[in-house]
Amino acid sequence: MRLLVAMMKHETNTFSPIATPWQRFADWGAYLGPDVVKAYRGTAMPIGAYIDLAERAGAELVTPIAAEAMPSGTVSADAYRRLTDPILEAVAKGGLDAALLDLHGAMVTEDEPDGEGGLLEAIRRLAPGLPIAVTCDLHANLTRRMVANCTALIGYKTYPHTDMHIVGRQIGQILLDSLDGKVRPVMAWGNRPLLAQTLRMGTADEPMKSLVDAARAAETGPILAATVFGGFPLADMPDAGLSAIVVADGDRVAAESTRDVLLDRAWAGRDDFLYRGEPLEQAVARARRIEDGPVLLLDHADNCGSGGTQDVMTVIEEVLRQGLDDVAIGAVWDPAAVLAMQAAGIGSTITIALGGKTDMPSIGLAGKPLTVTGKVKLLSDGEWICRGPMYTGVKVMMGPTAVLDTGKIEIVITSRHHEPWDTGIFTSVGIDPRTKRYLVLKSRIHYRAGFAALARATITCDGDGVTTSDNDRLHFEHLRRPIYPLDRPNQWDEDRG
Repeated sequence: MRLLVAMMKHETNTFSPIATPWQRFADWGAYLGPDVVKAYRGTAMPIGAYIDLAERAGAELVTPIAAEAMPSGTVSADAYRRLTDPILEAVAKGGLDAALLDLHGAMVTEDEPDGEGGLLEAIRRLAPGLPIAVTCDLHANLTRRMVANCTALIGYKTYPHTDMHIVGRQIGQILLDSLDGKVRPVMAWGNRPLLAQTLRMGTADEPMKSLVDAARAAETGPILAATVFGGFPLADMPDAGLSAIVVADGDRVAAESTRDVLLDRAWAGRDDFLYRGEPLEQAVARARRIEDGPVLLLDHADNCGSGGTQDVMTVIEEVLRQGLDDVAIGAVWDPAAVLAMQAAGIGSTITIALGGKTDMPSIGLAGKPLTVTGKVKLLSDGEWICRGPMYTGVKVMMGPTAVLDTGKIEIVITSRHHEPWDTGIFTSVGIDPRTKRYLVLKSRIHYRAGFAALARATITCDGDGVTTSDNDRLHFEHLRRPIYPLDRPNQWDEDRG
């Protein structure tokens, strides 16, 4: 048995000014051929599960590519070709029994608004009967093309995404069982006109908790897999929004019924998918009144894990203005600042214009650096291994990294974007986050994987950036309309959605 195993992942924020050329994938780690297995065997990724399943089955592995980039703006046409060509070339050679694909589900490119659908459609043209299993992120914007051109598709049921290996193993086993004639996968999918907000998709919280629990409970009898996707609301493409898919063993009616139950439940609770914040000054003041730490302050509007620039200083400036002490910040993206600190050397006192290097024309925001003075505490290559429950075993490459100590605040400054979902963003540069009174994290929900267990309190801070939860700052041109909450319910059939 010959199994194609590949990974192609990018969550595209079409409002982000951060370019996504091929180099961005190379910086994260783009692997070809045998290097795919070396990089991902034993990791907690879907592709890690695929490799495990294939090797246990004694299958021959065909691994054309495994590539991922931190979320950012529209993927270049060149990068998309470099991602898809190796996969399509492997399929064109023939001799494959099945394909196991680790995808994201929210890739938008310069000439393809549905990156994953485009890939799957191209595979189907080359090999119409090839069985294909797909894993997608909980934030996938599921499309008709994606579903029509694969055999079985599943998404993560956790946010933070700590079940990636679990769902990879689940859908991979379904596909292998179908090859043995044990099951006959059929799928039913659909969506609702609901642009849910990412801050309301944490699966430990309502409304997602009940939806995920319902999906898990449905996976019995003929139902092999059920997924509710929160969707990625920062992609200006027609299919952005909440959706669901159900895989059943030959019983399409059961699949459709389960899908409808999940979607109707989500639509009924649509108001709960809207984030309601508070003034930044008030949020930071609340943090000051909490005596014990660590207190987590989430700079969610500048989360590079959703395509943020990671150099907006609004929240950090307010933390400084209110005089918070014993703070660690993870992290500010500023390659120029790192270079200046390298030139100054460890132990030197330096004044730098930190962050604010990036304009954000999509939301009318100009970059605004913040002048800070501190000691160069540490310089690092920025490389470490995730040891927490998310991306376990995967190597992180933040690029040249520095720590600036102002006396009250230690700021981790990186040359590449990385969201703080693992405590390694601090421990790799000599900071023990458990001992800090305050941790400022440029994250939304993924921080919970590494930091939730440490926190005495968590406060969401509404700063600025292209991962804002304020829909009034975003101008959609390609999104299907009407859609809630951008349009009011009286603009469509309230009962049907």
